Amino acid sequence: MAKFLLSVHVLAAILAIGPITVAASLFPRYVKEPAAEGADAGTAAFLHRICRGYALVGLAVPAFGFATAAQLGVLTDAWLIASIVLTAVAAGILAVAILPAQQRLLKAPGAGGAVSRLTGLTGVFNLLWVIVVVLMIVRPGSTTSA
Repeated sequence: MAKFLLSVHVLAAILAIGPITVAASLFPRYVKEPAAEGADAGTAAFLHRICRGYALVGLAVPAFGFATAAQLGVLTDAWLIASIVLTAVAAGILAVAILPAQQRLLKAPGAGGAVSRLTGLTGVFNLLWVIVVVLMIVRPGSTTSA
């Protein structure tokens, strides 16, 4: 059962978090100057819909993550607790900062400072996921980590 849960957890992470990181990273470029990129004005709105939609699908990642951790008996391991905290911070940044900023920029695309702030927030969001992935693979203190 643990292998099944872990497989679903990893697949959900790849299929949900991956599109969010890509779409959120591309959004500032297309909201700033859509014509300069050769795209129509709807590209930024499409990228925002991807972020918003996959954020809901992404709720499966921690759900299956907790189920996997419980099955493996590692709920109290430091690497997992750190991953949970970082995941919560990333989710908070997405829900409280990135998605609302994208929505505001769709209504007023010329705000250069807001685009720069959004780019920075998106970078932090992506970096948090990189750290979580490394923690999940290396699992400090694990007997399987090298």
